[in-house]
Amino acid sequence: CEGTLAEQELQWEDRECVTVVMASGGYPKAYEKGKTITGIEDAESGDSCIVFHAGTINEGNKLKTNGGRVLNVTAYGQNIAQAISAAYQGVESIHFDEAFYRKDIGEKALDRLSS
Repeated sequence: CEGTLAEQELQWEDRECVTVVMASGGYPKAYEKGKTITGIEDAESGDSCIVFHAGTINEGNKLKTNGGRVLNVTAYGQNIAQAISAAYQGVESIHFDEAFYRKDIGEKALDRLSS
């Protein structure tokens, strides 16, 4: 949005990566907004997890839900299994009322690797 994309330097990771989406209860149908989100700092405290905001808003000094797909918890690992584990550790650190997420992310990749 600042017109500086061409000036940015790309850096590649030599690790595997997995993302778990945390959604609001009721999504993709009716869901409530305004639920207070905590624990993102804990999820990002190590060097393997980054949380990307999707449906969030700052209200006062509190981060709150503001959409159906609220957060994308992305984690790195030396292999897919480690990345999956790190992503779910990040998810477990984050809390908001009626949060839900899929518990099978990465399973197809693990199945393909074991075949």
